[in-house]
Amino acid sequence: MRVALYLQDSHDLRAGLEDVRYAEQKGFEAVWQAESRLVRDAIVPMAAYAAVTERIKVGSGVINNWTRNIGLLAATYLTLDDLAPNRVICGIGAWWDPLARNVGIERRKPLLAMRETITVMRRLLNMERVTFHGEFIHVDGIELDVVHGRREPRQVPIMIGATGDQMMEMTGELADGVVLNYCVPPEYNDRALELLEKGARKAGRTLEAIDRPQLIVCSVDYDHERAIDSTRMLLCQYLAQQPHIAKASGVSEEVVRQIQSILGWPATKEQINRAKHLVPEELIHRITASGTPAEARVKVMEYCKRGCTCPILYPVGGDVKLLVDTFEDF
Repeated sequence: MRVALYLQDSHDLRAGLEDVRYAEQKGFEAVWQAESRLVRDAIVPMAAYAAVTERIKVGSGVINNWTRNIGLLAATYLTLDDLAPNRVICGIGAWWDPLARNVGIERRKPLLAMRETITVMRRLLNMERVTFHGEFIHVDGIELDVVHGRREPRQVPIMIGATGDQMMEMTGELADGVVLNYCVPPEYNDRALELLEKGARKAGRTLEAIDRPQLIVCSVDYDHERAIDSTRMLLCQYLAQQPHIAKASGVSEEVVRQIQSILGWPATKEQINRAKHLVPEELIHRITASGTPAEARVKVMEYCKRGCTCPILYPVGGDVKLLVDTFEDF
C-alpha cells in the first residue's frame, strides 16, 4: 500500500532531511510538510527535501490560499517542479481563525476564494497567458516567464485540505484530490466520501478519480503509555488552537473551553503540561494511531478501509525512524 511521511516543526530541520532520505530508502511514496501556525513555512523545507532525494514526492500539507498572490503561488510551484520534476504536490487549504484574523486577513467567502485560486493557478501551471477578473483574483495578461528550463505544462496535482461539507463537495468537483483531516475518527471518512462523490458527479467524474491521502497522528513507541502521553500533549494544543479540527473530532465544547482557559498563544510547554490531563484517553484512541507499532498499524488500517488512499503519518514523539520502520512494508 501507499504510505507517506508528515513533518512539521518539532524537529531540527537538517535532521528532517535525513528522515526524508530514510523514508525514501524504505519505499515511502511522499513526504508532506506542514504549514499551519507561525512557525516554519512549507516551501523552504519542501525545496530542501526535493534537493536531497531522487524519487519521493514532496507535498505541502497544507499552504493557505490567502497569503501568497496567485502569480507568486504558481511561480513557487513551477520552481519546485524545476527542482523535482513531476514530484511536487500542491496541498492547499482555506486556513483558519483566529490566526488568519490575528494577522489581518478576513476569510470571507472561502469557497469562492478557493475556486478562483485553483482555477487561475491551474491555467498558469498549464503555461497559459491568463486574464481573470473575479471577486478575489484580478490578473491581466500574466503568464509564467520561464527563462531557463522546461516551458511545457507542469504536472502539479492540486489537493484541497477540506474540512467543511461545502469545501469537501467542491473538492470533488474541482481538485485532483483531497488531503483528509487528521484528529478525526475513521468513520469521519464516510461522510467525506459521500460529499466528494457528490462533487465529482457535477464534473462528470467518479470518486475513484479523486486521490484521498489522509493526515494521521501516529505516535509509535515500544512503551504504550509513553506513546499515549506524547499524543495527549499534541491534542491538547491542537484542540485549543484549531477549533475547526476540534469540531470535526467531536470533542465537546466544554473540554475545548477548559483547555483554552489554560493555554496562551503560542502555548508554552508548561501550559500544555497543565492542561493535557483534560484530553480523554478514549479520544486519543479514537482519533489517532497511538501505541506500540502493532497497535498503530491496526489503527491506520482502519482509515484505509474507510477510503484513505495513502496514510500521511505524523510522527509524534520524535522517533521518526521507528515510525518509518513500522510502516515500510504496510
